[in-house]
Amino acid sequence: METKFDSYLESSKALFTHASVGILAIDHQGLITMANPHLLRQFGYEYEKELTGQKIEILIPPRLRAKHENHRDNYNRHPQNRPMGIGMDLMGVRKNGTEFPVEISLGHYMIADERFALAFINDITQRKEIEGRIITLNAELEEKVAERTKELLDIVQKHELQIKETEAAKTELERAYAFEKAILDYAGAIIIATDEKGIIQLFNPVAERMLGYTAKEVTGIHTFKLFHDWQETKQRAEEFSKELGKQIEPGFETYVAKSRLNIENEHEWLFVRKDGSKFTVLVTKTALRDKNNKIIGFLGIAHDISQRKKAEKLLQKSLEKEKEVSDLKSKFVSMASHEFRTPLSTILSSAYLLSKYTSTEDQEKRNKHIDRIVSSVTMLTDTLNDFLSVGKIEEGKVEVKWKTFDITENISAVVKEMQGIAKKSQHIAYEHTGEKMVRLDATILKHIIMNLLSNAIKFSPENSLIEVTSSVSNQNIQLSVRDKGMGISPEDQEKLFERFFRASNAVNIQGTGLGLHIVKKYAEMMHGSITCKSEQGEGTEFIINFDVKNVA
Repeated sequence: METKFDSYLESSKALFTHASVGILAIDHQGLITMANPHLLRQFGYEYEKELTGQKIEILIPPRLRAKHENHRDNYNRHPQNRPMGIGMDLMGVRKNGTEFPVEISLGHYMIADERFALAFINDITQRKEIEGRIITLNAELEEKVAERTKELLDIVQKHELQIKETEAAKTELERAYAFEKAILDYAGAIIIATDEKGIIQLFNPVAERMLGYTAKEVTGIHTFKLFHDWQETKQRAEEFSKELGKQIEPGFETYVAKSRLNIENEHEWLFVRKDGSKFTVLVTKTALRDKNNKIIGFLGIAHDISQRKKAEKLLQKSLEKEKEVSDLKSKFVSMASHEFRTPLSTILSSAYLLSKYTSTEDQEKRNKHIDRIVSSVTMLTDTLNDFLSVGKIEEGKVEVKWKTFDITENISAVVKEMQGIAKKSQHIAYEHTGEKMVRLDATILKHIIMNLLSNAIKFSPENSLIEVTSSVSNQNIQLSVRDKGMGISPEDQEKLFERFFRASNAVNIQGTGLGLHIVKKYAEMMHGSITCKSEQGEGTEFIINFDVKNVA
């Protein structure tokens, strides 16, 4: 008959043998008495006997051993359960002499009046590497729980006879129980075990701390369902149904269906705390089976990876931003090489020709080339200003300066200024209705009007009318610029406000393709929106609306 001692030994050996953390037991002299398989793999040893009886300093780089002996003596005089070396970088050394960073938690227990120290050692090499890129990775389980369960049953069978035949087994049981409790208390993972129906039987201290429930609140009452996000559960039930070719109902079966079939069952899940907050975990769920392969329960081991996920998102966002900036620069170089060539050639040729006109009667010719140079310089300046404006907007360096001003004075000044650069016989007419005082950014509004009027002048023929209107009400401020130009096709209107976009009928007209993108961004900064109405051959109207309720 299986006794309570048998169960304790089974559990303790399983946790000790299959824990995904290195575990050492050290006596008061600093000699290693036990080491689990995970620790052997961490430090490059094949057999436990290579370490048992050795000083613990064999696992510490030679340069640090003398200092560690002092720390060990101090710990033996004042033992307590705590992390080791808070604020320090701890290092371990493998059998082959290579060093690696570690994280250590210390505990202690008593057996027959003799004190033993218990060390939990994690290899944090990956964490140290990823910390430089703002990401903290948790150690992942290295073996399937199904394989560990089989090994557990083998170990239990080997030790059953020893426990019955000798009194020394009692001491072994006590030590195993101490190990089990220490592992459950100090392991860095949530550990939850259930019976075959899914009712929780084991809920370790880490689970209590991270989920906000006490073991008493959940043991014998709830299933894994208590901690899972229900929407995610329903979604996974559909996914697993397709993957397994059978209907999986949302609920406990969603979490263990793969485990029942001995399929690897490791997934990222959202866990829900008692207070309703959520965090991301990497969960391995395994079916626990008896010697007849009958399922007697399920084991879930979960690692909090929420910080890692946040870091991954931050890194991805940063990479996307870098790519966006790189694309912006590439497009600008391409655009600049095209747009700068013509005005630079004009400036060069006109400057050369000016030097040839030296007599008084050549003044008219000189004036013509001076005008060409001024026009080309203005063209280059506008191109650079457009790019610089986009850069400032993208970097968040443009700040809206709200103030109350007369909108008619602002727009009239812009109209007067732009009339001076209009084509032959082009006329700009301005009309306003409603209140005159508005609260916006006067400078940004001026840039918007100038940009829209510049386009209207550029794309309208000579002897045409350009109409500017504004209206103010209790709910809305509206601006409109309408021309009688070539118009824009419906297909091009869909992409009109994208960076560097040029309409198909405007490719031969000078421009950066940034103006309307800038206008849209400026409008949005003042809680506004822009729309376009246009027909090819009939003209174009741009309308901007500002919601007065949202204006600062």
